[in-house]
Amino acid sequence: MKNKILLSACLLFLGLFSFIKVEVLPFYIPEGWPKPIYNFSENKLSSEKFKLGRTLFYDADLSRDSTISCASCHLQFSGFTHIDHALSHGIDGQIGTRNSPVLINLAWNKFFHWDGGAGNLNQQAINPLTHPKEMDNNLKEILRRLNQSNFYKNKFFAAFGDSVITTDRLLKSLASFTVSLVSANSKYDLYKRGEIEFNEQEKNGYQLFKNYCSSCHSEPLFKIDAFKNNGLPIDSDLNDLGRKTITEKENDNLQFKVPTLRNIEFSFPYMHDGRFKKLKEVINHYSELHKSDIEYSKELKKIKKPMSESQQKDLISFLKTLSDKDFLYNPVFMYPKNERIEQEE
Repeated sequence: MKNKILLSACLLFLGLFSFIKVEVLPFYIPEGWPKPIYNFSENKLSSEKFKLGRTLFYDADLSRDSTISCASCHLQFSGFTHIDHALSHGIDGQIGTRNSPVLINLAWNKFFHWDGGAGNLNQQAINPLTHPKEMDNNLKEILRRLNQSNFYKNKFFAAFGDSVITTDRLLKSLASFTVSLVSANSKYDLYKRGEIEFNEQEKNGYQLFKNYCSSCHSEPLFKIDAFKNNGLPIDSDLNDLGRKTITEKENDNLQFKVPTLRNIEFSFPYMHDGRFKKLKEVINHYSELHKSDIEYSKELKKIKKPMSESQQKDLISFLKTLSDKDFLYNPVFMYPKNERIEQEE
């Protein structure tokens, strides 16, 4: 009798539990990582807001001619950047002046864009949405289109409890998606958690990394929130002055934001202008930099002689341990193909 009562109670509990909506959020803080910089109190995450931001991220109708989405320049399998050309491409086939940055672990970023022109992830999307060489739209038109869509009005109601679509809600929805792009399950992470061992080449490469690269690419994020001159000669066609474009300070000339090295195996081409297609070219540049007369950041002066061929192979072997295929192929971040955006008249 007691067993029957216990079974009935369990079934009743499970029945009640089935009506409870369990919210799954992809954002998390990996163990041992620093506190995020992003202010979540200004944009509280929710499953509905994340899914809305994901849908907007993949929607080309946000661009002026409905041909370019955020995802056009930020492909998941490459760490949310593009890999088929050095410089970003916008509507009407226009070509920008910089390589598209990766969108990885943005909750720990203080600045955004290669020149740090955006200091808040909740506002960052304004630039690509309105830039004439990117999506070339204006916020008023974007809001008009969204507010005419019953599909989006329902999505915004689910996310915000109100179907009125505003600029603030649009930008916070996109930020809810991009801030959730956490990559922390690479071979390196497994090694640090004691779940696997590195081979000898990876161990040697890790030591080389700590000796020469870690000042600007600090673990576990493999970046710092700073701008550095990496000794690249200026491209006379692009004439990109980097951080100086924003601050107008001479000391910021040719200073560019230090990018994360996570998933670097898949985020080619490299540098702010995408001039290098292979990791070996990047390492060759830094290895030979001490022979150059060009000014560059003091951190790079640790490399006082060229790396041998063997050392370069070891370093590349370690850098490949930063590849996180669980992140690059996570279906949660993919195009929401099961959601059909209504084509309304």
